[in-house]
Parts: sequence; C-alpha cells; structure tokens
Amino acid sequence: MNEPTAGQKRKQWNYIPALPIRTSPLFSQPFNPRAVFKWFFRGWFPLSENLAILLLSGLSWFFFHPALARCHVFQFDWIAQIFIRNLALMFIVAGGLHLYFYVYRKQDDERRYDARPLARGNRVFTFNNQVLDNMFWTCASGVTVWTAYEALMMWALANGYAPMLEMPGDFLWLLLLIFLIPIWETFYFYLIHRLIHWPPLYRHVHYLHHRNTNIGPWSGLSMHPLEHIIYLGSVLIHWLVPANPLLIIYHLQHYTLSAATTHTGYEGLVVGGRFRLALGTFHHQIHHRFFECNYGGLEIPCDKWAGSFHDGTQESHRQFLARRRTAS
Repeated sequence: MNEPTAGQKRKQWNYIPALPIRTSPLFSQPFNPRAVFKWFFRGWFPLSENLAILLLSGLSWFFFHPALARCHVFQFDWIAQIFIRNLALMFIVAGGLHLYFYVYRKQDDERRYDARPLARGNRVFTFNNQVLDNMFWTCASGVTVWTAYEALMMWALANGYAPMLEMPGDFLWLLLLIFLIPIWETFYFYLIHRLIHWPPLYRHVHYLHHRNTNIGPWSGLSMHPLEHIIYLGSVLIHWLVPANPLLIIYHLQHYTLSAATTHTGYEGLVVGGRFRLALGTFHHQIHHRFFECNYGGLEIPCDKWAGSFHDGTQESHRQFLARRRTAS
C-alpha cells in the first residue's frame, strides 16, 4: 500500500482508506469468474447500499405507488403521489445521513475523508449556505425531474410504448437486470460526466454541482436542472430494455438515493467499533477535490481506459498533476 506521509495526509485528507483504489474484476485479464462472483456478492450481501435501495424500491412499489392502470393518462393526483413519496425518501436518506454524521456527529470524524466543515456564510452557494443550497437544488429540481422521468416511464409501460417484463415468467430476467443496472448506470454516468465537463457545459451547468469541493449527503443530487435531465436520462434505456414498475422505481432510486449515500463524505457507517455499511467512495471524493479525474465509477474501468484514473496513491497523484500540466 502506497500511503502518503503523515504530513501529506493531514494537509490533504483527514482519512485515507486502503490504497490503491481498485476497480471491479469484471474486465480484468485473465478473466477470473471466482473474483467476479465475490465482487458481486460483497456488493450486495449481507448489508449494502444496493440491497438497502432495492428494499426501499420494493416498499415504494407495494405500499406507495399508484396502480399502473391509473398511469394510462397523465393526471395530477398519481404524479403528485409519486412526487411526495420521492421527496420523503430523499429526506429520509439524505436528511437522515446528514443528521447522523453532521448534526448529531455520531461518528465524529472517524472515517471522514475531509474534516473541513460544510460551508456557511459563503456567497458561492445559494442562501450563502452549502447545506441549504444543496437541499434546495436536490428537492426543487432533482426530485421534480426524478418524478417526471418516473411518471413518463409508468405512462409508457401502461400504454405499451415501453416493453414490459411479465411476472412470473420473466422473473429471472428481472433479477438479472436488477444486478446489471448499477453497471449500466456507471457506464452511462462516465459518458455524461465527461460531456458535462466540456468547458461550455461545465461553466453553465456542471459548475453548480462542483461548488461542493467538500461534500455531504445533500450534495449528491445538488445539480443544475439541465444536469438532472441528462443525469436521470439513464432510465430511458427502458424504452428498449424491458422493465416493470419495480425495475423503473429501482433504477431511478438507485441513481438518486445512491447519489446521497456516495456523497456522504465518510467511508461508511461504524457502529460498536465495527465497520457496518460502505457509503461514500474515496474514488469520487478525489474527483470533487481535483475535478479532472475519476469521472466514472469502479464497476467499469472507463477512467483506466481513458487515462483519467486516480487510485489515491502519491504516485498516481504525481501522474495526475503531470497530465494536468501537459493539458494546460
């Protein structure tokens, strides 16, 4: 492991996980089925962000979702029902994590990457306050666009415009797609993330998200409305790939709620002195600090293929700085 010196660590980070950061074994050569199985299993069981969001999606579908027959025609009542549920979920997940880590300080700075306080009295942010800014853009724009996409896809399924998975015959396909959605979202995220780092789009759109050089749970979905439209457009793949209401709900909740969890600012939840649940990734924390690296996720090594991967080590950081000097 290539760790920074104590002085370097104090200067840049409060906490650094085991390095180097590693991508999934899905595209490793030679292909190792056992490593791939272990990676999938550990990404879901016994307790994971993926599993928690899937459970929330199931609860949303069974108890808080309008019947598909109601979605045949766009109407205010069933769309409002989805919006209120999505807003409540965002407050439960992002708000709950914020209260736990930043208000009640249940974990102090243990496993927190950047110990700087979230900004207050800073004119960079709406209302001069980072948390209020993040909450506003997340709820006013993010939850609205999330709901609009969900309503669109439910309308498409109800009218037969989008292909439907039929239960129980297509159950295995549903299960497979549930496992594949995080991988598809990683690939899609890399593509659109490179797009919105194009200078004209960055200056007018993506800059709003990147005001958060230090991040918290509300930062994840704090974006410009146009970025929300691009970002959540991932779900439009189901105009081609069959889905059902549960899969649509899971697809969108995975993209929205995991934005909150991965931007927690902490590696994860520590209870009783034991690490219980992985949350924020150091990989993406590095992107928020240095901007021009780690555009994607760890499921697909797009950054490695493109030469923009930063694995957290000092050697990788020197290479990153050299690339940035060459590009400038």
